[in-house]
Amino acid sequence: MAWTNPVADLLPQPGNTLFVNGRWEPTASGATFDVDNPSTGETLFAVSDGTTEDATRALDSAASTAEVWAASSPIERRTVLEAAYEAVMDNKAIFAELMTREMGKTYKEALGEVNYGAGFLKWFAEEAMRTYGRTFHLPDGRKGLVTHDPVGPCYLVTPWNFPLAMGTRKVGPALAAGDTAVIKPASATPLTTIALIEVLRQAGVPAGVVNLVTSKHSTAISNTLLDDPRLRKISFTGSTSVGKALMARATNQVLRTSMELGGNAPFIVFDDADVDKAVEGVLLAKFRNNGQACTAANRILVQNGIAPAFVAKLKAAVEDFTVGDGMDEEVDVSALINEQAVERMERIVADAVDHGATLVAGGHRDGHGPCFFEPTVLDNVPRDAEVFTDEIFGPVLPISRFDTDEEGMAAANDTVFGLAFYAFTTSIKRSEWVQRHAQAGVLAINSGVLSDASVPFGGVKQSGVGREGGAEGIYEYMNTKYTLVVS
Repeated sequence: MAWTNPVADLLPQPGNTLFVNGRWEPTASGATFDVDNPSTGETLFAVSDGTTEDATRALDSAASTAEVWAASSPIERRTVLEAAYEAVMDNKAIFAELMTREMGKTYKEALGEVNYGAGFLKWFAEEAMRTYGRTFHLPDGRKGLVTHDPVGPCYLVTPWNFPLAMGTRKVGPALAAGDTAVIKPASATPLTTIALIEVLRQAGVPAGVVNLVTSKHSTAISNTLLDDPRLRKISFTGSTSVGKALMARATNQVLRTSMELGGNAPFIVFDDADVDKAVEGVLLAKFRNNGQACTAANRILVQNGIAPAFVAKLKAAVEDFTVGDGMDEEVDVSALINEQAVERMERIVADAVDHGATLVAGGHRDGHGPCFFEPTVLDNVPRDAEVFTDEIFGPVLPISRFDTDEEGMAAANDTVFGLAFYAFTTSIKRSEWVQRHAQAGVLAINSGVLSDASVPFGGVKQSGVGREGGAEGIYEYMNTKYTLVVS
């Protein structure tokens, strides 16, 4: 299907994608960069290549409106976020096509992301009404108050792999809390964020409250904003290496930080698991978004007693996948974000085989184009192979076998990361044991999907700090204030 740009009502003119103080505008130089479709290679749109000066103007706007928006009522914030939710859902097909075109995921998955992403707007519209404080008496009888105030201007940095949901997961609680924001989307997938900003504008977000800087100069933009004393918070989703650099820079102004970083999720299948459910679960946890998710199952640990049946059924299921352009409704696995990602899949599969792993299915480039790689299964993977030690971010599924529960848990926790964790067992006792010992921020037992707007999401160890979503999410964007009252 050729790109026909059906979103004229949600995208501004090409090269006019900076949003500052309620207006779409170009950079002063007029510089742009192209956004391409990884499935077809076609150019989709020319996006403004913002500068540090543009970033400063965006923060000027956010800072100048911070006090007014902080003083807005919870009902005002709820009304705007509910209108934005309705607008996203009304434009569901447009958002889904944008994501499929610019990122490569299948259209049916993109439709699911619209539901998921819009859910954060709905959830935080409701949470805006529930930022509770408390009144209490100190031990000596004096009265104390605890209240929560907006933290101030925020810098929201979103990744390329879930361009709608990661945007709403940040801007939703920021607006609900009474904060203003400067948003910087990934340069690979800015179009969905641009459309989201236009939806927010149409929903009635006041000029200056939300600002957008599209740019390929991420480091320069971030450093400029993080060094500005008017900024009070950064929220970042992306790699651990970049997150560490941003956290270090954020210390200059002692900023509040929310960091959702890399993962290396284990997926444990115990010998009492329902094999069919475990296979279904790992297919969801691994191949969702073509494996390009921080929550993707990265290390499949299967107990020896169940391993032969599990591997056989998994092989059959993966070989039945259809690969192709995500706009084809029959496709199960589509393009990766770029050719460099495919080159990495080739390298880590070759490394695993060199270490002694067995190639069960796939393992090669797919003929649909330079950004396609076959869904791949590797068995008997040594745990020191790169595919097991590093985050994969692609459709490669490595299996390692284990004997005892303790061995499996030790292997699962043997990583500097701690974001998602999956386990399949029919034993309540084992489930409780896994819950106690799993070193992760989010855990799913007998399910391959674990994210929802209503739950707190985030990691431990080098997978990040802070939580997004749930009742906890809005407080990441608020300061806690204690007041002593003496009569």
